[in-house]
Amino acid sequence: MNIWQDDASRDLMSLGGRLALLARGEGSHVWDADGTRYLDFLGGIAVNCLGHAHPVFVDAVSTQAATLSHISNYFASAAQLELAARLKRLAGTGERGRVFLANSGGEANEMAIKLARLHGNPTGRTTILVVDGAFHGRTMGALSLTPKPAYREPFEPALPGIRTVQHSIESLEAAFDDTVAAMIVEPIQGEAGVVSHPDGFLQRARELATAHGALLILDEVQTGAGRTGEWFAFQREGIVPDAVTMAKSIAGGFPLGAMITFGDASDLFYPGTHNSTFGGNPLASATANAVLGFIEEQDLLANVNARGAQLREGVSGLPLVTGTRGAGLLVGITLAVPVAGAVRAAAQRRGLIVNAPTDDVIRIAPAYTIGDAEIAEFLDLFGASLAEVAATTAPTATTEAQK
Repeated sequence: MNIWQDDASRDLMSLGGRLALLARGEGSHVWDADGTRYLDFLGGIAVNCLGHAHPVFVDAVSTQAATLSHISNYFASAAQLELAARLKRLAGTGERGRVFLANSGGEANEMAIKLARLHGNPTGRTTILVVDGAFHGRTMGALSLTPKPAYREPFEPALPGIRTVQHSIESLEAAFDDTVAAMIVEPIQGEAGVVSHPDGFLQRARELATAHGALLILDEVQTGAGRTGEWFAFQREGIVPDAVTMAKSIAGGFPLGAMITFGDASDLFYPGTHNSTFGGNPLASATANAVLGFIEEQDLLANVNARGAQLREGVSGLPLVTGTRGAGLLVGITLAVPVAGAVRAAAQRRGLIVNAPTDDVIRIAPAYTIGDAEIAEFLDLFGASLAEVAATTAPTATTEAQK
């Protein structure tokens, strides 16, 4: 064990293995404390949309920190107001839309639960629908929306009134009734292995929510801020939610979350029902404005779509790969056998950072700025990692899984 691992074991909560002690980053690469270079195709789990130490990010943080960094929620700042207006425009809320700025995706989803309660409680509606395989965060409320037993069971009892829907329109239709206050759903389930819903699922959810007087709240913590090639994944579906939560890429690596409401849902909160000391502070808001502004000015969403397609084509035919899932630069690479953990470890040994959210899926979420050079390096390192693992995988198991 390295000295830093001894320090981590002694001083940090034991909540999961830390794979390396990273010291610095530039663009799509990071270096550990020993000087080893890695190609980062996880991006801090879909956070570092401009890569590491991008000049726009660095300038925004340093400039704002030199003037005004934190003022509490008793005051407003120009950066906060600019960001709220920007998010309304990008989401297409119209004039009635409203924005709350938080610190994380989990906090944004906590507010979404409160939105559902404010909507449903006056009429006795207490049910919130979620989808099997969902991940909405680690805080107690968000965890209650997350059906995975390994995450929830140590902390039960969870919030009451949560009902799980399966990945089918039939299950969706059976679940909706007049006790439902809201449905909270990820357009693409990142932690489940970059899983999309069946065709028409989200459109039918919108129809059913409207018919039953419920809210449709979309968790776009991972898919928002351009990750799928649109500003929000719901824009790919041609629907309008009642609210959307976001975080991760919104500020390119600075901690920030948000909830955006549409239409009548914008009138549910009133003074005293929610707030946050750090939420929407000038430093986070200014950084988000700079990052989102740069994405827009440089038309990086076009690059997200083009490079996502290039990556999907590039991994096709590599050892063990059976297909891809996702959209834009949120890509799940499915494997013929459950060896994703071994592939991730082999990739890191070669200097490539990827993620294994499930046993048979590798997830990648690189910077929106990647080009031919980064993709060529990724395919070389990833292909070699797959070949290494394939060589140690039982041939009969591999052949059977590929049938």
